[in-house]
Amino acid sequence: MLSRPDVPDVNAGAPVRPLDDPSLYFSRELSWLQFNDRVLEEALDAGNPLLERLKFVAIYDTNLDEFFMIRVAAIKQQIDASVQRRSDDGRTPPEHLRAISERLRVSLARKTRLLNDDLLPALGREGIKIVSIGDLDEERQSQLERVFDDRVFPVLTPLAVDSGHPFPYISNLSLSLAVELEEVTSEGVRLHFARVKIPPTLPRLVAVEAAPADERWFVPLEEVIARHLDALFPGMAVRESYLFRVTRDADLDLQEDEADDLLRAIESELQRRRFGEPVRLEIERGMPEYMRDLLLEALGLSMVDCYEIEGLQGTSDLMALVGLPDRDRLHEPPFMPAIPKRLIGVTDMFAAIREGDILLHHPYESFDPVVQFIAQAADDERVFAIKQTLYRTSGKNSPIVRALLAAAENEKQVAVIIELKARFDEEDNIEWARRLERAGAHVVYGFAGLKAHAKATLVVREDEDGIRRYMHFGTGNYNEKTARLYTDLSLFTCRPELGSDVSQLFNALTGFSKVTDYEDLLVAPVNMRRELTALIERETEHARAGRPSGIRAKLNAVSDAEIVRALYRASQAGVPIDLLVRGMCVLRPGVPGVSESIRVRSIIGRFLEHSRICVFENGGDREIYIGSADWMARNLDRRVETMIPVLDPLLAETIYGEILAVMLADNVKSRELQSDGTYRRLRPGATLPVNAQHVFLLQSQGF
Repeated sequence: MLSRPDVPDVNAGAPVRPLDDPSLYFSRELSWLQFNDRVLEEALDAGNPLLERLKFVAIYDTNLDEFFMIRVAAIKQQIDASVQRRSDDGRTPPEHLRAISERLRVSLARKTRLLNDDLLPALGREGIKIVSIGDLDEERQSQLERVFDDRVFPVLTPLAVDSGHPFPYISNLSLSLAVELEEVTSEGVRLHFARVKIPPTLPRLVAVEAAPADERWFVPLEEVIARHLDALFPGMAVRESYLFRVTRDADLDLQEDEADDLLRAIESELQRRRFGEPVRLEIERGMPEYMRDLLLEALGLSMVDCYEIEGLQGTSDLMALVGLPDRDRLHEPPFMPAIPKRLIGVTDMFAAIREGDILLHHPYESFDPVVQFIAQAADDERVFAIKQTLYRTSGKNSPIVRALLAAAENEKQVAVIIELKARFDEEDNIEWARRLERAGAHVVYGFAGLKAHAKATLVVREDEDGIRRYMHFGTGNYNEKTARLYTDLSLFTCRPELGSDVSQLFNALTGFSKVTDYEDLLVAPVNMRRELTALIERETEHARAGRPSGIRAKLNAVSDAEIVRALYRASQAGVPIDLLVRGMCVLRPGVPGVSESIRVRSIIGRFLEHSRICVFENGGDREIYIGSADWMARNLDRRVETMIPVLDPLLAETIYGEILAVMLADNVKSRELQSDGTYRRLRPGATLPVNAQHVFLLQSQGF
């Protein structure tokens, strides 16, 4: 039974509030920005190694780019369409845009101070320096001039802007220099404006040769170009130049009902993505107002979309420094993912799975058994069929897809559901789809109006005692690279009851099967929303009847209002609820009479928390699910998702008592959501420090 001393007295007579009251919901977008602020906190934490702190700055900026390309772009589309409907938190689209702008400026100022006043000076003391050309001696300046002449100048294309030259197209996330030029004519001095794109094909940070021993010096490419602008505009004087960066709408806008060929439709949309509407303008601090206004007008943006940056723009490019060699002490200590004792030396994954269900906890435990399982299936003469969903893979060299190709070439029945709409992985997925088809696999490209986000593999094999279905379910993608960076769970099983459901699932994914329910699986959009709501309501009834009740869930996001209202009702009945939500959470905990028994925490650490786990106490007969879905409308209504019951009692206890319990005890990397919407970082105080990720690492290494 879950129990906490802070569970309220349900008979206390708190005032009744309607559960759709906007004050009971946080803004999705502002909650997401808070998540990114927690990422930035890891960069601010001097207890983290220096290059790890720099990595978190790069992640913060990468996250922010995607936030504008997708979320802000969607808000601006609503504004353009004159949408007036208020969100669950009561804001209109224009109000949301203003709130984002106000909140983000505070966060960006914090990041800028951190980078300019702390991290870059600290890196300099470690011999990793980003320097200005003017601070270099003549010999090093000459080296950079040669770099400009030989490698940079040939690829530059200055573009004039005047009555005969319309404002040029500025590609997404590209850096550019806005240049003011002076021309002396017989009629006097004339001013001109030009744009010079910083070539994305060249390294952003230009290495300075002959740096002192054991040091690495770099100059930003834009500074090298700005220093030599006169070479681009002979006969004119360069008065000044300022760096700027444009972000565009990058979400695919498919008219799927009208697309006869989804693959070609997505290829067409990928071409159009580069030409999405502008959503953000970043400018160098000090840019003159006239130049800023010219850019805003040309891009169709307003001041709410403009962000002035002091120092480096596009700091996601700093990730190049994170990977510098011979700087191990500036990183977290390396580790080798463990092989569970039960799988050490195992060459037959099928025999191991027949002995009992197998659980892997990535990245602490290796992803290799997953690859081994599919590779063995590809070569095993007894295997008839392999069916798998693929959302994101590791790109051009994926061992998972190579195994599927081998299986198809070995004339096995291979069916692969490849989600072509997996955001920013569309091109890789299109390439894999075509290669698999050429090898003879049956490829399903996804579905109109739905993304196939489930992580499941089904292998049909003839064993000595008959046909058996072997399965792998994951909370993360079939990507061996991210499996070293993301925390996820893998479950292998050959339980017949799950096999029947999974066969039904794949039949629905590849054919015309119209499954209306499943026996054990929760599948979106078929039964997951209904069953999740029923599971929460069951806990509510248990609490009202005085039976053991409780909900524990680990998720990436909680933003579905219907699920939140069910949680509120459960809390009103006295159900203790613990949520570990990495990212955005619209639920407001600790509200008297509504959510007093709900506690929400977020862990941000070395690894990206990605696993989804749901625990329902069920009157003492506990049920545990793992899967691919967050509690968001898109996951429950617009994606194909799976949640799988963990039926092995020992594995269920491992998840509950050894994984969730440790994470809920974290008081080092955990932040708790307050009822006012702020997050409070937990501190050990007089208690023993518990860093959950560190605990799991030590356990995996045998300590």
